[in-house]
Amino acid sequence: MSKTIIRLENIKRNFLVGDETVHALRGVSFSIHEGEFVTIMGASGSGKSTLLNLLGCLDTPSEGEYFLDNIPVSSMNKNERSEIRNSKIGFVFQSYNLLPKTTALENVELPLLYNPAYSAKMRREKSEQALTSVGLADRLFHKSNQMSGGQMQRVAIARALVNDPVLLLADEATGNLDSRTAYEILVLFQELYTRGRTIIFVTHNPELAHFSSRNIVLKDGKVISDEKNADIHSARAVLEKMPIPED
Repeated sequence: MSKTIIRLENIKRNFLVGDETVHALRGVSFSIHEGEFVTIMGASGSGKSTLLNLLGCLDTPSEGEYFLDNIPVSSMNKNERSEIRNSKIGFVFQSYNLLPKTTALENVELPLLYNPAYSAKMRREKSEQALTSVGLADRLFHKSNQMSGGQMQRVAIARALVNDPVLLLADEATGNLDSRTAYEILVLFQELYTRGRTIIFVTHNPELAHFSSRNIVLKDGKVISDEKNADIHSARAVLEKMPIPED
């Protein structure tokens, strides 16, 4: 059995809104193992964003236990969560979150600036490797305003990978992209999956469930479906059938 990367045990998250208690998560339990590519879906108000914040160590549950790479997160303070977040999780956001007026290489180096184990030379080498792995070896010194949306998202994925996290956490990572570019990024995620990366892809797009190895669906703060995908579709096959846009 492969290593357990995430384990949630009866996670509940309540928020006080005025005099009313909102139950955003109502007893969520599941485990994710090393090398899985999991999509998490649900309509607005399903608890998806709350779960994302908990998985990303940006928040803590009201009740229940959360283990990330066998480390208990639920009782950690903000600084401890920040430390585990920086060392264990690579984030990919819908809006890329790149620093403007800085090169792709400088953006990818950012997470390593907080790691005293890396010299300037090592940072550069590691960042070049990460950018090469996402197909951007020829864009190292391009700035954000010199790149397309797809290229910027690849930079964001390289930045997420550079620290060798145990988990890649993507939040609507194809949401801002046109259909063709979205499938190019999906091809990249599938390649990372085949290389053994553990990926959680939070999305509202039900189509993406066909391309992951497992799909978890939330409704009203509960898991209503958790299924392995016996027939993973190839994003590359879909991409190859799409028309190439004319200049």
